[in-house]
Amino acid sequence: MTAETAETAETAEAERDADANPPVRRTGDWDGDRLAALADEHDTPLYVQDLDRTRENCERLRSAFPDADVRYAVKAHTGRAVLETVREAGLDAECASAGELDRALAAGFDGDRLHYTAVNPPARDLDYVVDVAEREPDLTITAGAVDTLDRLAERGYDGRLCLRVNPGVGAGHHAKVTTGSAPKFGVPYDRATRVAREAAARFDVVGVHAHAGSGIDPDQLDSHRELVSRMGDLARDLIDPDPAVADPLDLEYVDVGGGFGVPYREDDEPLDLPAVADATREAVGDLSGLALAIEPGRYVVADAGVLLTRVNTVKPTPEETVVGVDAGMTDLLRPAMYDAYHPIRNLGGAADEPAPADREATSVTVAGPICETGDTLCRDRALSRPARGDLLAVGVAGAYGYEMANQYNSRPRPAEVALTDGEATVVRRRERLADLTTVEEAPEVGR
Repeated sequence: MTAETAETAETAEAERDADANPPVRRTGDWDGDRLAALADEHDTPLYVQDLDRTRENCERLRSAFPDADVRYAVKAHTGRAVLETVREAGLDAECASAGELDRALAAGFDGDRLHYTAVNPPARDLDYVVDVAEREPDLTITAGAVDTLDRLAERGYDGRLCLRVNPGVGAGHHAKVTTGSAPKFGVPYDRATRVAREAAARFDVVGVHAHAGSGIDPDQLDSHRELVSRMGDLARDLIDPDPAVADPLDLEYVDVGGGFGVPYREDDEPLDLPAVADATREAVGDLSGLALAIEPGRYVVADAGVLLTRVNTVKPTPEETVVGVDAGMTDLLRPAMYDAYHPIRNLGGAADEPAPADREATSVTVAGPICETGDTLCRDRALSRPARGDLLAVGVAGAYGYEMANQYNSRPRPAEVALTDGEATVVRRRERLADLTTVEEAPEVGR
């Protein structure tokens, strides 16, 4: 084979790989007939999570950051099937609570692949995590306040510790998830060097950590790079200080968080992940042997999930046409909480109606069954004219979808189906009305 032929073959192979693993999966890319069949079999509302796509997203991250420790932010989706997929793909687990840590252990993560990164952890959480650390000494605990360090020491913990820092730089899709500059998160940057050195007298300080926020889009990458740059400077100050001032710390890594955004709107461009990786490495600078760590969550699972919901009411009003569906803010909270945009595709199914492609586009508000004005999945959105009985697919719902589902209005949470190798498996059954009261106990009135 000539060099020219070999180069052509490599290019063709790369193009095939890109086609098989595109940077974003749009809602229109899902097999509508397959989704309709799942809704018929399992009823709605129904979450569908494609584990093959989840695996592809893990592979893309590992390819873009080949020398980094890639840690999945478990809070994005804690389902057992997802966690096992992520573990098998080689990612570690970053856990924000004792419950997430417990789930990661159940999914087979060993201690050296577990990172507990809580904010203001409750006492029972710390008790549990310290107990786990006794059995799994390679577990790393991240703390973002001196009080938390003291509370760990009071429990006899002296193991692996990472210091969370507030670098004063934040980014994200909404003010409520912009963490890098919020006082709630991390030790202030100007105190971090002193706190880290003092902590080294009580713990095995192995890293420093910061996180800009969630859902960072291409326009906010300057803020992300500034955070990364500051964390690189901090790490170098700790591992190579002025000998007259302090002894060096034996750090292992610098964790610059995650927050890589995904395109929710149909015309949004996907994040150029290789370019982000290059910019991150450039911004952090020479780490003198330290590892770079990242913590993506949304990027791993968002476009791997959809929420299916059925139209039950179409109500024209003088102001707007309201399309009522059986999923609401109890099933997908993000639109009500963050005014978040999720693409919606009409898959059809209404009796005596043509296929959605043959209907005119109509501006509608899609509203759920919750007794709140804010219970809408979209407002003034152009959809193929919905009719009672139609199935709607709410896209990019794999991250913070089921995780934020709740039982407000005493509504049972939906079922979830996982797809892998063409097979569908129920991984979370639909809650029943009886499940709503299983934790309640009758009061002993008059006793």
